[in-house]
Amino acid sequence: MTTLPERPNTALLVIDVQNGVMVPGSPRLEQVIAHINTLIGKARAEGVPVVWVQHGDEELVPGSESWEYVPQLKRLDTEPLVHKRYRDSFEDTQLESVLAGLGVGRLVVTGAQSDFCIRSTLHGALVRGYDATLVADAHTTEDLTQYGAPAPEQVIAHTNFYWSGQHAPGRRGGTVSTAEVEFTVTR
Repeated sequence: MTTLPERPNTALLVIDVQNGVMVPGSPRLEQVIAHINTLIGKARAEGVPVVWVQHGDEELVPGSESWEYVPQLKRLDTEPLVHKRYRDSFEDTQLESVLAGLGVGRLVVTGAQSDFCIRSTLHGALVRGYDATLVADAHTTEDLTQYGAPAPEQVIAHTNFYWSGQHAPGRRGGTVSTAEVEFTVTR
């Protein structure tokens, strides 16, 4: 249903699965990484683009160990890598031009953190005309309760809940489990 009809393709978006983001205490950390690996394998097998997004700032200094993707995930040199500085993966990045070049109008979103970069990117995609599906069991967040945030399990559950019903004219959000992901759209 995307409002980008000249872009019939789907891409898997892997956001910020970096050493300094995927920290101990994040719920289901190893399971989330395993699910993302499953999705990457499925996307590659089906010829679906895998687009990697990597955050950089004063805490995730480009080139540092914390900035690197977790070692369990391996990006192919042929797969686009988008560097960002803001929570929304579209903001001041090359993501839009990468997706346009691939003919992508539908995103399947995974990564971290649920309450920051995942949420911002989902909304950024929807307002830019993309369909954006969140993989409910392939994102996580760290424990920020000391700053007044809900427990991370609640943040994840709430993100899944409110994104499951998201839509806008000609666009839709939604959530699926890793097992339910279908990269080809049948209408």
